[in-house]
Amino acid sequence: MEEPASVDGVEDAEKGNEPQSLPVDPLDWSGPDDPDNPLNWPARKRYLHAVPPALISFTATIGTSLYSPAFPIIQRDFHVGSTVALLPLSLYVLALGSGPVLAAPISETYGRYVVYLFSGPLGALFTMGAGFSQNIWTLCILRFFAGLTFSPALAIGAGSIADVNRAETRIVPTCFYILSLFLGPSLGPVIGSFVTVRKGWRWTQWTLICFAIFAQLSLLFVQETHKKTIIQRRNQKLGIPPPPSSFPTPAARIRFLLSVTLLRPLHMLLTEPIVGFLSFYVAFNFSILLNFFAAFPYVFKSVYAFSTEDAGLVFLAIGVGSLLAVPTCLLCDRYMYQPRARQSQKEEGGKTGIVAPEHRLYPAMLGSFGVPTGLFWFAWSARKDVHWASPVVAAVPFAWGNLSIFISAATYLVDTYQASTGASAMAANGLLRFSLGAAFPLFALQMYGRLGIGWATSLLAFITVAMMPIPWVLFRYGRKIRGKSRYDTLRA
Repeated sequence: MEEPASVDGVEDAEKGNEPQSLPVDPLDWSGPDDPDNPLNWPARKRYLHAVPPALISFTATIGTSLYSPAFPIIQRDFHVGSTVALLPLSLYVLALGSGPVLAAPISETYGRYVVYLFSGPLGALFTMGAGFSQNIWTLCILRFFAGLTFSPALAIGAGSIADVNRAETRIVPTCFYILSLFLGPSLGPVIGSFVTVRKGWRWTQWTLICFAIFAQLSLLFVQETHKKTIIQRRNQKLGIPPPPSSFPTPAARIRFLLSVTLLRPLHMLLTEPIVGFLSFYVAFNFSILLNFFAAFPYVFKSVYAFSTEDAGLVFLAIGVGSLLAVPTCLLCDRYMYQPRARQSQKEEGGKTGIVAPEHRLYPAMLGSFGVPTGLFWFAWSARKDVHWASPVVAAVPFAWGNLSIFISAATYLVDTYQASTGASAMAANGLLRFSLGAAFPLFALQMYGRLGIGWATSLLAFITVAMMPIPWVLFRYGRKIRGKSRYDTLRA
């Protein structure tokens, strides 16, 4: 597969059909109207470029939950305990958090397109090996490497969206991109339960390969969006020599990239209150979602005698709640954020104005009520004297609040830390989210077995209640906290 796109305007300039209207800058765009700049592309083209990151990220995340309905069968076939049978799920999730380490150096050097182009097929190959596994340890190892090779798309997806959309128009593609990250875990158990019952557990892996192939086909319709890579290719076409490298040796470049992609996210997680508290809030909510991969089948099979397929269908409620989060965030953007953007633009004389990033927190402030409400509702309605529909519907406000908080946190972090360190802030968020999420399924069954459904879920709900003030405190004091940051933040 070859990248179908070319640099706009370069061919005409080389053929002499029409002179370039703008002088070529070998280090930057030639001006605010440079046609090569993805921010100047037509809206339809910009939105089209959000599709491949969304589809590839959907594939990566559906790989987590496609496996979950199959673990009892794997437990029986490989003669292992429930915790060991869940290891391939947890190791896959843990590997997804390693995406920034792999993706950032490659995308900074060769562009984003090449990361999408090669990561998906590699993930599909490891998934194929996992489907042929003859023992649990082979399955664990290959699932880990499948997650590792699928994960780069998760690390650079938000960057691809930012490449082609300015802050004031970024919310729509961002919402649908992040929705894809949550629809994967929501739909995976539904598909996985039917596939496992009717075809066997190995078909959960073949199904993931089919999703990967479909996602790769979307790359036929897009092109490179990374600024540095586009400028480098334009310079090569025009015969402009590259500027001298700021790194004396390849080893120095690798050390710099590792320090930026690995050490800086960890440093921000520990030293930046905004990154640390918001990332932990998002990570804990996400971990509860992964906890349900093991807890939902246990609850609905033990209390309501659901079949594997019926228990899988329960996860559709998670999907419904996630879908409701998108209009919530769009409405908050339209009626809360955009009026301030227009006012700022008017005050700046038609130029793009600056809006305080705290105005991105409205969905998180609303969603902070949805998560504990759904958890308490589920905790004390999942019993035999209450109809099964009640705990199913309880998953809707939980999922709505969860995704509302996630979208709000992502846009807030990117707006706060801007292009320079926004990627590192999101990398810190992802690292903690997937690391914590990998652990929860391993003790979910033990926790529900010992504490009971009501108190096990209530324990999680009480923790989310304790974290409810986080977006509210950041909304009130975020500007003061940003002012004390060690990193370059928006000072609005």
